[in-house]
Amino acid sequence: MNAVTPPPGCSEVTLGGALDLRAFLGIPHAAKGIVIFAHGSGSGRLSPRNNYVAQRLREAGLATLLLDLLNPVEERDRRNVFDIALLASRLRMAVDWTATSEATAALRPAYFGASTGGGAAIRAAAGDDRIAAIVSRGGRPDLAGAAALATVEAPTLLIVGSLDGLVIDLNRDAAEAMHCEKRMAIVPGAGHLFEEPGTLDEVVRLAIGWFLDHLEGEQA
Repeated sequence: MNAVTPPPGCSEVTLGGALDLRAFLGIPHAAKGIVIFAHGSGSGRLSPRNNYVAQRLREAGLATLLLDLLNPVEERDRRNVFDIALLASRLRMAVDWTATSEATAALRPAYFGASTGGGAAIRAAAGDDRIAAIVSRGGRPDLAGAAALATVEAPTLLIVGSLDGLVIDLNRDAAEAMHCEKRMAIVPGAGHLFEEPGTLDEVVRLAIGWFLDHLEGEQA
């Protein structure tokens, strides 16, 4: 396996024992919490967009964990990419890891989910009161399932591009089914991947505000 250089300020860690799930961990000074990334469509810790978002979150004082939710063997079966229960179990594993790792044990976790990862993050957070907040970027919260949508307690921000018509409708319906604190933000001129100029920066702005609102004051 070729070596991968972690982003500046990050180290590579391995989670899951024999599962051998690789992750980039970045912890800025006096971090206010740790954001665990749930990637979509089979992408992992190398996702350029999520690495950009993670860098900006670290600059804002938030630790980040960019995790491969599937190992290389599992990635060969495309069904795993859409197995929300499996992906959610890996996110819960990551939360357990941060709770027991000396470097992160004092940091309350939050989730940032993209595409199918948005659904996995909501599914993972349902019934877990450790999660401080969730941000979903172009996510599929509907994939979390009705039970998870109805029971998740973590404050949830659903960010959707204005050009992503079907996903707007799916997020609006999901928001109506949720009983937690929630907000839906539509980014003008953005498509599903937020590749248009300035749109990913708007995602960053919204995400930082949401996470800091719900994580500041958590540390004693």
